[in-house]
Parts: sequence; C-alpha cells; structure tokens
Amino acid sequence: MMASIGEFDPLNTRVPATKIECVFSFLHASFLASTPPLSLPVVVLYLQAVGTKEWREFGRTEVIDNTRNPDFVRKFVLDFFFEEKQNLRFDVYNVDSRSCNISKHDFLGQTFCTLGEIIGSTGGRMERTLSGIPGKKCGVIILTAEELSNCRDIATMQLCANKLDKKDFFGKSDPFLVFYRSNEDGTFTICHKTEVIKNTLNPVWQSFTIPVRALCNGDYDRTVKVDVYDWDRDGSHDFIGEFTTSYRELSRGQNQFNVYEVRHNMEMACYFIPPSSYKDFPTSLHYMSPYQMNAYAMALKAVGEIIQDYDSDKLFPAYGFGAKLPPDGKISHAFPLNGDNENPNCVGIEGVLETYFQSLRAVQLYGPTNFAPVINKVANCAAEITDGSQYFVLLMITDGVISDMVQTKEAVVNAAALPLSIIIVGVGPAEFDAMEELDGDEVRVSSRGRLAERDIVQFVPFRDYIDRSGNQVLSMARLAKDVLAEIPDQLLSFMKSRGIEPRPALSSSPLPQLHRHI
Repeated sequence: MMASIGEFDPLNTRVPATKIECVFSFLHASFLASTPPLSLPVVVLYLQAVGTKEWREFGRTEVIDNTRNPDFVRKFVLDFFFEEKQNLRFDVYNVDSRSCNISKHDFLGQTFCTLGEIIGSTGGRMERTLSGIPGKKCGVIILTAEELSNCRDIATMQLCANKLDKKDFFGKSDPFLVFYRSNEDGTFTICHKTEVIKNTLNPVWQSFTIPVRALCNGDYDRTVKVDVYDWDRDGSHDFIGEFTTSYRELSRGQNQFNVYEVRHNMEMACYFIPPSSYKDFPTSLHYMSPYQMNAYAMALKAVGEIIQDYDSDKLFPAYGFGAKLPPDGKISHAFPLNGDNENPNCVGIEGVLETYFQSLRAVQLYGPTNFAPVINKVANCAAEITDGSQYFVLLMITDGVISDMVQTKEAVVNAAALPLSIIIVGVGPAEFDAMEELDGDEVRVSSRGRLAERDIVQFVPFRDYIDRSGNQVLSMARLAKDVLAEIPDQLLSFMKSRGIEPRPALSSSPLPQLHRHI
C-alpha cells in the first residue's frame, strides 16, 4: 500500500511526494574497526538544499550504548520526489560527553548518497563504506528505505515471560525484548525495544503502544520476530531465545494472552489490547510516535539544549501539572515527574525527556490547567538565593487554556521581584489569547493594584514556529531563538534593580549560574 499521491498537474513540475521511511543500521562484521570496543555511536542525517547546496541537519538517531555494531530503532520519514535528486549525508559520531553540539564528539566516518539510490537498491537495502578519516577503515553502514502505507492502526500490547534462562553469575537475568519486522529480501529491521527488567527469570514488561505500520507497514501477515536478551553493561547482551508472530496472529487474541514458546520450557505471553480502545490516543499531543518527537518533547529539547550550557551541574527539577497520581488518583498541579519529592532533579535535557516519557505511563492526565502552584514552587527556590550568584528559568509547556489566571497573575507579580524568568510554550490548536496577558511586553502584569516590577514572562504558541516542510530541527531552532531572546535582558534588569555589579573575570569568581526548572 502507498500514501495517496493525488493527481499529477502538468503545470506543476513537482510531483506530490511519497512518504518514505528510512532506517539505518550497520554491518556487524566490520563496523568501526578503528574505534574503541565500548563505543556510543549516533548517526546524524543531513539533507542538501536544492538551491544553496547547504547541508542542513534533519535528525539524529538515538545513542546506542557500548557497541561497535549498533542497530538503531529511530526512523526518519522523508518526502520522496521521483524527479528530483535528493542528496543525503550520514555522519557517524562516538558520543563521549553530554554536549549537544555534535562537533564536540569524536567523528567516526561519513557517507553520501541520494534517496533514489536507496529506494532503487534491491529490496530497498543499500550498503555503503564509511570514509572521512585518512588512513583508517571506518566500517560499513546499511541503509534501508520503504514506502509507508496508509495504515493508521495503533497496536497496544504487554508481554511477560516465564522460566527464562539464568545468564548472570551472581544474579538471575536482566531481560529485555527487541522487536523486528521482516523485509522483502528476508532481512529484519528493528522497530521496538522494551525496557530492561532487572534480576528476574519471570519478567513483566510495561505495556507499550506502536503504530501498526512501524510493526509491519500495514501488512497484517508480515512476519514479526521478537528476540529475548539478557542485558549486560558492556553491551555484549546474551541471547536467551526468540519467537515469531504476525500482527494478524497477535490481534486474534484480543483481551487475552497469546502464548509463544521461546525455547524448551520457556514461554512468552503477549496480551493484545484492541486498537479501537485506543482510537483517540494518537490525537493526544503527548503521543510518542516512533517517527518523530511530540510537541512537548520538541519544546523541551529546543530550549533545554541551549540553556543547559549555562547551568553548572546540569541537574534540572522537572514537574508536571494537571494529573491524577498513583496509587489513589489524587489530583496534583505540581508533582515531580520522577516521583521523588525530596529530589526532583533530572540529569541533563536527555534525563528530563526520559523522565517525561516514563511519567506519561504512570499518571493519568487531568484538568484543569493551573499554573500558580508550579510558579510558586519555583519562586520559593529563587527567593532563597537573591545575591546574584544564581538565576532561575522556568519553562512551562501547556496544551490547555489557563484555568487559574487570577492566582497566576498574583504569582507572576510576586516572582518579578526574584531572580526568575518564565517561558511559556503553548502547544496544540487551543486559543491562547489569554496567555498574552501574562507576557508583559506591552502592558505590565498586575494583580490587586500591584504592577510587576519587571517583565519576566515570555509566551509563544509553538504552532507559529513549525516548519512547513516538517523539518523538526528548523522548527526547534526558530522556537529557541525567540523564547530565549529576552532572557539576557531580564537577567540584567534584576541585577541592576538590586545594585549587583558584574564580578571580576577571575577563575575564583564564577559567573552567575542559570538554574532551569521545567
């Protein structure tokens, strides 16, 4: 099946695009022969602009821990135009720090090709030698491409296992699952990994949701292979067993367990939830697609990756607002995403994103949308350090119209006297007109006759920054540039209002540190 192409307009020289999914993996025999055994590889995809010939980053795969033979889960969806030469560049790096600047990491090699070359290869699978380091063999990259189907079904399932092999000398096993879909040439492409369950032979994994076209590209009878591994810290995961199935077979067991034999006396059970039960889930702005980040994640990454460079310890408290919390369903408007009230910190922006995704599985989203509790919580932290040594930035992302405007305006007026700036990003189609009242560019926020002594709020609707071509990197860059533009002036306005002078540029006198809350 293919995406709808539409009718060809002879007056329009550009044929409407076909959606192509690109998958990247590496040849296990010779990948990165010159790199250390414990590598953390990532692939960066660049597209070349037709007119300027400029290379623009389109996206990055996830980082795979401790391996020279990675098989990446993250896919990229590109628009394929038959009549155009679409140049691609793949750069491979070894991640050796927390920096988001790709040039800070070790370059391992690169290759160039066109999208048409991949699609035109046998089975849509092409191998290319990596180069770019004089005198060294860099390895081989495998590129695959497949036209996406129109299938919009969502599969939700949960798996458990019984009597798995004991693989660890001092413990049991740390099992995890890897899902693969079969390709037309008989090879397999990874499409999902579960979490690792530590020290057990009878694991129960968390339920997960995956688009059917990621699992089998809409072909209900296509083979799906599931491998079971024992996780090892050095990346040399031990194979435990495997089984094969199909989406059609999985769906026959709706609301009951399908049982598969992994190996003799070892069984795997899969509980399949009917897609109709989740028909509204993909419309959620929190929906986690395997193809791209949701709007929340994009806003977090866009702002966080820039501002984290100004934070000394890279520890960020992250809170949610508007949810029912386990185990009693109590509604909270300021709860730590990691569930730890004593230590709500996340390590780096990647830690924030990981904690956000984990929290989505644990809580039930619930209105109304109250801002004041979170603002007051962060303001209390800022009130403890007003000597100019630290400055706080609160990033709030919301898809709802604010419900406690009176209380929020009071909180903003109080916070304006503190070393604090507030960035609010509205995601989704909601009407955010009322939010403009908090952004005091034209009229200063007031509450009960008191004016805020400084403008500390910047509000933007994310939809104004989304690139029409679907380039997420460009969308995030536009957002970050606008929402962060006012932070330096807001910081200076606080320092001047308190008579705080810049410290001498000595190693013993560090600059004020920006502390970010989410």
